[in-house]
Amino acid sequence: MRVVAIAVIAAFLAGPALAQQKNIPKYGELDKDKTPEEKQAERDAEKAYQRSLGNIPAQKPVDPWGNVRGDAPKETKAPAAKKTKTGSSGN
Repeated sequence: MRVVAIAVIAAFLAGPALAQQKNIPKYGELDKDKTPEEKQAERDAEKAYQRSLGNIPAQKPVDPWGNVRGDAPKETKAPAAKKTKTGSSGN
């Protein structure tokens, strides 16, 4: 009796799962032709996408390390060579 109950429960759970699968074309099988409404919907969606791309403002390039490195490299001045007085032997 338990085996029958398990089989019935499995069948009830598998039914909706199989119904949700989309028909996947097999190898060599041709795609179905689209209806004129589907073709028009695709064209409208493509036009809307192209219009939405035009609404995006131009952005300047992003430099995430800009605040760390600064705008221009700073030139460091080499310390002036110290003149040391050496005892001269009177040339």
